Amino acid sequence: MSHEAPQEEDRQEEDRRLLMRAQDGDVSAFEALVGLHQDRVYGLALRMTRSEADAAEITQDTFLSAYQHLKDFRGEAAFGSWVHRIAANHALMRLRHRRVAQAAESELQTPEFTERGTLADYPVSDWSRDAEEKALDAELGQAIQQAADRLPEGYREVFLLKDVDGLSYEQIAEVTGDSIPAIKSRLHRARLALREAIDLFYNRDNRGV
Repeated sequence: MSHEAPQEEDRQEEDRRLLMRAQDGDVSAFEALVGLHQDRVYGLALRMTRSEADAAEITQDTFLSAYQHLKDFRGEAAFGSWVHRIAANHALMRLRHRRVAQAAESELQTPEFTERGTLADYPVSDWSRDAEEKALDAELGQAIQQAADRLPEGYREVFLLKDVDGLSYEQIAEVTGDSIPAIKSRLHRARLALREAIDLFYNRDNRGV
């Protein structure tokens, strides 16, 4: 364990040397960076998407994005952390697209038929009540979204990764580079802020506003 820190420092120093050459137009240096980090990027994408095909595409997209924005990278963070964030963003977009597609597919209900070949009977819905409930849900969703938008960036990021995208604390720690206790603390504060927004929303309705 005593050798981990020097090895990490050596790796980051190698990253910096290769990065400087890559930013000067040395394609082989960037290819070397890809070789050093592609396994970890692929592993992160695979854990987030649970799909080898998606993970492979995300890995390609990640390094393509990194190459396109290479000159914009100022080195405030380690190169590995930077590409991990890019990979996480690509994975999150892929997950959101997947959920939207699954939701749309589930709403496409085909007609059901009885054994005689006639259409099956469906219960009659109270459309006026459904409309009111949908409107209320939309307003509540907007209130929560506005509250989430007001959260500090670190709190909002943790909330989205954990409660919206369903990542584990370990996955979030790998994406953000923060400790699990720090992540839990920010998530707790974010949830309290959103709970307050929900309470205000319902208290408003109870007052008849």
